[in-house]
Amino acid sequence: METTPLLTDQSEEVGPPWPTKIAVVLREGLLPWQELNVTAFLGSAIAAAVPELVGRPYEDADGTRYLAMFRQPVLVLTAPGDVLATVRRRALERGLPTALFTADLFTTGGDAENRAAVRAVRGADLDLVGIALHGPKNAVDKVVKGSRMHP
Repeated sequence: METTPLLTDQSEEVGPPWPTKIAVVLREGLLPWQELNVTAFLGSAIAAAVPELVGRPYEDADGTRYLAMFRQPVLVLTAPGDVLATVRRRALERGLPTALFTADLFTTGGDAENRAAVRAVRGADLDLVGIALHGPKNAVDKVVKGSRMHP
């Protein structure tokens, strides 16, 4: 999937309105710690897959440097489990960079176990608790249709 670059050169950044959208869709009914954990993991997946979405490091007036973050907002939505399955299917059909988090990942002990837990289940049968995607704004809007803004 080809992405729209957000940095035209090292001195010129594209700002709002952004040509692309980052969306995280969480399954309704998660505990607050689960929502935050899933959102953090899924955001890291998008940053790793689409590095041009990450801006430059920050620096305060004292010269202390801080890590770079996404240069555009992350839309966080919620939906019932069946809608997450539909979002997954639509995102894959459109070839959008997609990350997922399943309920099994709350009980695994690390990255290798996480991948094994996902690999053990057919895609249509995954117990999704979160999904993240990135792409052109109109495509992302169509893919996440049926979800709503996180309260």
